[in-house]
Amino acid sequence: MVSKNQSLVTEFIFQGLSSQPRLQTVLFILFLVFYLLTIVGNIMIIAVIRADFQLQSPMYFFLANLSILDICYVSTNVPQMLVNLLTKKRTISFSGCAAQMYFSMAFGMTECVLLGVMAYDRYMAICHPFLYTTVMNRKVCIHMVVASWTSSLLSSMVINSLTLQLPFCGPHILNHYFCEMPAVLALACADTALVELVIFIFSILIVFIPFLLIIASYAHILFAILKIQSACVQSKAFSTCGSHLMVVTIFYGTAICTYMKPKSRSPQDRDKVVAVFYTIVAPVLNPLIYSLRNKDMKCALRRAMNRPKSLFI
Repeated sequence: MVSKNQSLVTEFIFQGLSSQPRLQTVLFILFLVFYLLTIVGNIMIIAVIRADFQLQSPMYFFLANLSILDICYVSTNVPQMLVNLLTKKRTISFSGCAAQMYFSMAFGMTECVLLGVMAYDRYMAICHPFLYTTVMNRKVCIHMVVASWTSSLLSSMVINSLTLQLPFCGPHILNHYFCEMPAVLALACADTALVELVIFIFSILIVFIPFLLIIASYAHILFAILKIQSACVQSKAFSTCGSHLMVVTIFYGTAICTYMKPKSRSPQDRDKVVAVFYTIVAPVLNPLIYSLRNKDMKCALRRAMNRPKSLFI
């Protein structure tokens, strides 16, 4: 319980990534380019998949959902960070911080689950091609996507409800560039052990288990590829799988380091740099890795460029 002589925090001040004006300008330009590439790239993917009848398979259904998710995810955090890099007043209201914390965690969790679903889809397509159309039918795919969103939105709601019940009585300087859960918890003037335990449990269920599913799926895929006689096909398959695993490692590895590491009293400067990789770098890589390296997607993009009106119908 907070004593009466303690004033409750009504807003937070972001410390940001840097206090040096020149570096702030460089970071603003860099992250603005990343943000625009993410938005434009994912909108293009959604439009092409929607317009091209040859891309109406489960893989592209999941990819379109990933693109929608990435747009939502980066738009939760990056615009706030860009504004903070240009202004001296880097504040956010308590309610605004709570909303940003909820949506950033919900979208991040959804991406963790959805990437696991996408890996399972590829496992079924490559390792069990005769069962693929039966198992991964339209109804099952929709249920998988709905389950990904619902489980993550509810999990984030539970974690945020517990966090917002904690007293925040100062200081109100947030050593981060957005309202991320561990950084906000560090400012609570009460025992946060219960919330940290709940975060750890949900991290195992929604982050670590899908990560293991992805590793297991790609291990089976790689074994299946090794049975292929053609060296050219093997080379292309290894290249594609390697690219996917690179993005997965960046996203999951940095997220696990943030949400599953033991509590530490060390400065949080390293944590906010790590957060850049799963909030900014991974989303901008997804369109490049999952789409532009995909032969069918590139062909569909060329067809769409020849009849651009189809993208807007």
